[in-house]
Amino acid sequence: MKKIFLLLALIMLSCKTDVKEKANKLDTTKLEQVVINHANGFSIEKSGDITILKISSPWPNSESAFTYALIPKNKMATITLNSNEYNAIIATPAENIVVTSTTHIPALEALGVLEKLRGFPDTQYISTKKARTLISENKIKELGSNHLLNTEMIIELNPDLVVGFSISSENKAYETIQRAKIPVAYNGDWTEQTPLGKAEWIKFFAPFFGLEKKADSIFSAIEKSYLEVKKLARKAKSKPTVLSGALYKDVWYLPGGNSWAAKFIEDANANYIYKETEESGSLSLGVEAVLTKAKKAKYWISPSQFTAYNAMEKSSRHYSQFDAFQHKNLYTFAKTKGETDGLLYFELAPNRPDLVLKDLVHIFHPELLPEHKPYFFKPLD
Repeated sequence: MKKIFLLLALIMLSCKTDVKEKANKLDTTKLEQVVINHANGFSIEKSGDITILKISSPWPNSESAFTYALIPKNKMATITLNSNEYNAIIATPAENIVVTSTTHIPALEALGVLEKLRGFPDTQYISTKKARTLISENKIKELGSNHLLNTEMIIELNPDLVVGFSISSENKAYETIQRAKIPVAYNGDWTEQTPLGKAEWIKFFAPFFGLEKKADSIFSAIEKSYLEVKKLARKAKSKPTVLSGALYKDVWYLPGGNSWAAKFIEDANANYIYKETEESGSLSLGVEAVLTKAKKAKYWISPSQFTAYNAMEKSSRHYSQFDAFQHKNLYTFAKTKGETDGLLYFELAPNRPDLVLKDLVHIFHPELLPEHKPYFFKPLD
């Protein structure tokens, strides 16, 4: 009888080992690519229950890339991947997380998982109403600042995942978190240069919660809305010239010609004064150079955080020399604020580019969207 039990035990162990060994081997020839139409900074591949998430642009000009393997919690005991091949192996669905950029908040809310957020650095900058309620109820903890994360508190919270934001490869706080066996996944939504590219990063968040279909539906609706407004803008009979930015001390900062902000103006069928420049970030110019080139621009948007003409005039006498200033054609997103005075544009606009484009088309071509109520861009006082 003992021999029979021993034989059965050996057979069962052999079967379990065979199953595990087969599960261990990820057949890369069977990976299915998830469609990503606009974003360039990440990709997703699926192989059965396993999701492979690759981040190729965690920060601008990055030479680093990150690969994460996402495995369902109920399969973690039977699936063991080679940890050397991945920056993190993450169990899903995540039940409690930490994120580090306000642009992450609307994606979580849209997916219906905002209540899973346990901590955030600089909560004062969050504007989303639901998130502010959770903060007031102490359900979202204050974690210091992005550059000085309270790693002790994060380790105490013990989240399933930290979604990281970084401007370079050196981040000691994230290294500390990872040593505590808490996975960190970098999000590079801010490096995208097109409006729809940024918005498509909602698909980055979805696999952590098993909500891929919901993310696809949400993004498809945003994409459809954006492209419809872009098509409508092409019907305009005029293509007005547009200036952007303002002075900080003696330097005028404004979007480069290949930037996210410049793409909005192009898609709104307007002529951005500096569209020929190659920068994907900001331009830094002298006021005389801007005045020479843009004095006659019809519209002026995003004049830093100014909300009134008299404040601008007090700040610099140069502003009043521009035609857009004289004709009261300035529009700002700085008047749309959350309850703690955080600018909603920086939080929500990357996730809802269709709302931004509707505002701009309404401004540049009022005859095309006469009933539109501005969401972000509003005239200065």
